[in-house]
Amino acid sequence: MNFDDLFYRYFGTDSVETLPAGARDAGVEKMQVDFGLSRDRGQRFALWSVLYMLGASPDLDVAFPDPSDRAAARNFMDLMAAADERLEP
Repeated sequence: MNFDDLFYRYFGTDSVETLPAGARDAGVEKMQVDFGLSRDRGQRFALWSVLYMLGASPDLDVAFPDPSDRAAARNFMDLMAAADERLEP
């Protein structure tokens, strides 16, 4: 799944920063529903990653029953934290 395609699919734009709060909330809710219904590991990880960046992801033990998927998600979280540290003034 392409990151920009995900944003456009769920939010109708590729810039979440410009969305009104209601549109953002509706897109996040749709994404959470699709995450819960999806059985494709790659799609679930992509959706979880975007939800994580938006502060709306489920806990790892709930989201990923497979330990290797949880490990990949933890790695993603670590990478995002390292990127945030580099961006801080």
